[in-house]
Amino acid sequence: MANTFKNKVYDGSTTSADALMQLYTTPSSTTTVVIGLTLANTTSSQITADIKLNADSNVFLAKNIPIPSGSSFEYMAGNKIIMQAGHTLSTSSNTANSLDTVASIMEIS
Repeated sequence: MANTFKNKVYDGSTTSADALMQLYTTPSSTTTVVIGLTLANTTSSQITADIKLNADSNVFLAKNIPIPSGSSFEYMAGNKIIMQAGHTLSTSSNTANSLDTVASIMEIS
């Protein structure tokens, strides 16, 4: 089995308010470990953000996270999320053009 470390980046500068931004989908024949997830507010006002995992069911990992202007939020805090083939990780913001997201992952194939 090969372990590959990657960053998945989503530039939210051209995204509508409340639009689901699909950050990552686990490839077939792969298991993924999410080891970091940072959400950054790029606006001059506070926003709220959501993190969703679609893993046979679409569930919130976090909902209505307040992120002050010019700040970031680190979701993982030492935890891990295991994703199997076809699972997706998405984020959204209540404000258009406001949320940049970076996921640090390890793919096991």
